[in-house]
Amino acid sequence: MRIKIINPNTTWSMTEKIGACARAVAQPGTEIVAVSPAMGPVSIESHYDEALAVPGLLREIAAGEREGIDGYVIACFGDPGLKAARELARGPVVGIAEAAMHMASMVGSRFSVVTTLGRTMGQAWHLAEIYGMERFCANVRACELPVLELEEPGSNARERIVGECRRALDEDGSDCIVLGCAGMTDLCEHIAGLLNVPVIDGVAAATKLIESLVALKLQTSKRGELAHPLPKRMTGALEGFTLAAR
Repeated sequence: MRIKIINPNTTWSMTEKIGACARAVAQPGTEIVAVSPAMGPVSIESHYDEALAVPGLLREIAAGEREGIDGYVIACFGDPGLKAARELARGPVVGIAEAAMHMASMVGSRFSVVTTLGRTMGQAWHLAEIYGMERFCANVRACELPVLELEEPGSNARERIVGECRRALDEDGSDCIVLGCAGMTDLCEHIAGLLNVPVIDGVAAATKLIESLVALKLQTSKRGELAHPLPKRMTGALEGFTLAAR
């Protein structure tokens, strides 16, 4: 089984961390291919960033189809380009917010999302709504922490995230935590040990979900909305995304 983990930003140190997390939970015999696109933002912290990350993400999906990849994880908590990626891919595609929220609903009654910047909280609430998870989501909290600060040696990011997780349990009525950024993936076990509640990292959750879907021989339906995109010519900077007839 080959699973491609796509970090939609172009910061390779984060991609390496994400790949290590996925490999730590993958079953023996599962090959994890962790990549960043060749183009796009260095971090994703706005709708603008997210929109500009999608072309590079889709290029990685298309490459994975040529390489015989069995399933894909989109390793950004905004789940950018998820539906478009499913149109391109034969195998299953799972976003980390989607995976984390669903798993949290199975191990607790209410979860809080702890994310980076306050400006991204609305997107997390939006995803909870469209995934049917709004009734399980007690709150979305931000540490006011730029994503790239998670990569800085000597940063106090870990302490700030732990503090916000503690406040979520004390103030929100939550009994588990969802980490709202792929860059937090290496903190999951540490925070769970400190707080003694389930802490869900979307990278690990999505990796295990993809393994299950592939093992069950479940692929993305190509009937209706998620059928392969219609062939058409693209122009200008997007000329390389032109799709030929199948």
